[in-house]
This record gives sequence, structure tokens and C-alpha cells, in this order.
Amino acid sequence: MEENRAKLIAAARKAFARDGYAEASMDELTASVGLTRGALYHNFADKRGLLSAVVNMIDGEMAARAQAIGARAGGDWQGLLAEGVAYIEMALDPEVQRIVLLDGPAVLGDPSQWPSQSHCLQVTKQTVERLISRGILKPIDAEAAARLLNGAALNAALWVAASNNPKAVLPKAVDAFTHLASGLLAGPLAPGARTRKK
Repeated sequence: MEENRAKLIAAARKAFARDGYAEASMDELTASVGLTRGALYHNFADKRGLLSAVVNMIDGEMAARAQAIGARAGGDWQGLLAEGVAYIEMALDPEVQRIVLLDGPAVLGDPSQWPSQSHCLQVTKQTVERLISRGILKPIDAEAAARLLNGAALNAALWVAASNNPKAVLPKAVDAFTHLASGLLAGPLAPGARTRKK
């Protein structure tokens, strides 16, 4: 059963990236991995459920990639900025653009309610709490700040993906995100704030 589920997700990921959600044929998709529509319905209920599984997988990979980039940035504050910027930059990836940022919201609704986004929010909130406790960020509500930071990165990525010229929009989105996030700083960063780890 898990093997069939994995096969269907892998096949759907290719089909949704290539054809888009609306045009992807479920008969072709299931046949390509030697399964029937019955297997699809058994594992995911319907095409929408299959898209949800694919989006959850890719969005989780995006978050992991962004967190890895943030971890190499040299401290919690630089890491927080680097994660947000990395997430926005992923909007140029054709697979991410089509599946997560265009078809995902159109079919599955508000991305901020997706399970993968909920996990990202908790990670961001923990980072914000550390930065507030060290006096790097203003003493504001950590959840509110985390929601606004994540929302800004997500909406910037959505803007890039939906624009007619994503490569031209990307630097504008990154610049605006960086300035918005920097407004949370308590003051100029001390040298130690750039390099101290968790």
C-alpha cells in the first residue's frame, strides 16, 4: 500500500509539473505506474487529495531547503532572513511555481492553512522567541511576528510565480521582504548578533 502511494505521488508530481493540475490525466497517470484508478481513490480519495499529497511533499522539501540555507547563514537573525529569501527564490523553480504556488492555492485554498506551512510557522516562532529574548528583535508578540514573516515570504513567492516576468519581480520581492523583516529589529545589529548560534 505504501509502495503504491509513493508510486502515485511520484507520477502525479511529474504529471502536475508537466501538464498542470487541470490537464493531468488520472488514467494516464495510474497506467504509467501499472495501477488503476481504484488504487488512486483508495489512497487519496480523489485527484484533489493526490494534489494535496504532492503539494505537502514539495512544500516540505522547500522548507527543509530554506532551513538548511538559513543554518549556514551565520546566526538566528541572518538565518531567518536567508530562509525567507530562499523560499521566495524557489518561486523560479518551474515545479514549485506550477504545483505549489499556482495550482496549489487555486485547488486547495489558503496556503497558510496547509500542514507544511503550520510546521514552518512553529519553527519561525521559536527563532523569533530566541531573537526577542536576546534583544535582537523588538519585544513584540512572537506568534504575530512569525505569522507576518512567513506570510510575507509566502505572498512574495506567490507574486513572483503569478507574474508575467518572475525573474524581474524576484529582486523587488526579496528587497521588500528584507526591509519589512528588518523593521522588527530592536536596533542596529551588534557584530555578535550576526555570528552567535542558537
